[in-house]
Amino acid sequence: MNTTLETWLATQPTALADVLRHIAQACSEIARLCAHGALTSASGGDGGHGPAGEANVHGEVQQRLDVLADRAMALALARSPFVAGWASEEQTLPVVAPLADPAAPYLVLFDPLDGSSNIEANISVGTIFSVLPHLFRGAAPTEAAFLQPGRRQLVAGYALYGPATVLVLTVGQGVLTFTLDPVGGQWLLTRSAVQVPACTSEFAINTSNQRFWEKPVQRYVAECVAGEDGPRSRHFNMRWVASLVAEVHRILSRGGVFLYPRDHREPRRPGRLRLMYEAAPMAWLMEQAGASASTGTSELLDITPDTLHQKVPVILGSRDEVERITRYHADPSENVSWQLFKTRSLFVQAQP
Repeated sequence: MNTTLETWLATQPTALADVLRHIAQACSEIARLCAHGALTSASGGDGGHGPAGEANVHGEVQQRLDVLADRAMALALARSPFVAGWASEEQTLPVVAPLADPAAPYLVLFDPLDGSSNIEANISVGTIFSVLPHLFRGAAPTEAAFLQPGRRQLVAGYALYGPATVLVLTVGQGVLTFTLDPVGGQWLLTRSAVQVPACTSEFAINTSNQRFWEKPVQRYVAECVAGEDGPRSRHFNMRWVASLVAEVHRILSRGGVFLYPRDHREPRRPGRLRLMYEAAPMAWLMEQAGASASTGTSELLDITPDTLHQKVPVILGSRDEVERITRYHADPSENVSWQLFKTRSLFVQAQP
C-alpha cells in the first residue's frame, strides 16, 4: 500500500507538519481551479482563463488564476496557528497572519501560479513554496524577517499541475514526490530519494535572448548545439517550456540543465527570476537531489536577499553541466560582467 502524505507528515515535527498540511490543501484547491480551465469563465464565474485586469508588483498582467491561486494559498496559511506570516510573489508586502500567535515559528514564501502565461495554452503550471524560521518570534514579521539566505529554508517544494498533479518537497532529507489521487483526493508517495543524474545531454534556455547573453553562456550553448562535431563530441537536445516548475520537474525526472542567465538586455537587472519565490526553493531541491544551482558566479543558496522581490540569474540541474558553466564564468578570457558584489545584504541576519 502506498504511503500517504498524511502518514509521512506523522513522522515530522507537529508544527511543521501542520504548515505542510495546509500548503498541500491549498495546492489541491489550485489543482481543482486549474482543471476547470476556461469552463469557469464560460459559466460566468470569477475564475478561468484571461487577465484579471490588474498588474502585480512586477508590472506583469495578472491572470484570473493568479489571483485565485494567491487567495487559496493565503486562506490555507491563515488557518495554521504556526504561520506568523507569509509573502507572495503577487503581493508587494508580506502579510501578517491575522489569527496567529506572535510566537508562531514559521514564515512562508510562495509563487501561487508559476508559468501562468501558459494557462490558455493548457501547458503545465505550478505553485512554488518555501518555509523559513521566524527568527524574531514574538514580533509581527516585517519584510526584514523574510530576508534570509536559501540555506535557512526548512521546507522547499512545488506542486505541478499537469496530466497528473504532483507535490515535490524536501525537508533537508532528500526529495520526495507525492501524486494526487484524483478519485480519493489523497496525496500518495510515488518517488523517494529522488536523484538527478550528474551527466546529461539536455539543456533548456530561451534562445530568443541569445544576442544578449554573456560570453560564457554563448560558449556553452554553442558547444552543445555543435553536437558530435563540436568540443563536447555528443549531441544535445534543447527544451523550453517557460514554466520553471515544469523545467525543474523534467530535470528531477530525467536530468538536464536549465538556464535563465544574466544578460545585457537590461544591464541594471542582474536576472529575471525571483530569488525568494523561485530560485532559492528550486536550488535547495536541486542540492537535495544531488544536483547544483548557481547564478554563474555564486551559489544560489548562499545569497542573502536585499529585497523581498529581488531577481537573480539562475543556472540549475545536472552537476557536471552546472560546474562546467560556472568554470566558463570564472575564466577571465570570457569577459564576464561581474556584479559589484557576488552576494551582499543591507540587512544583518539575526543568529538562530
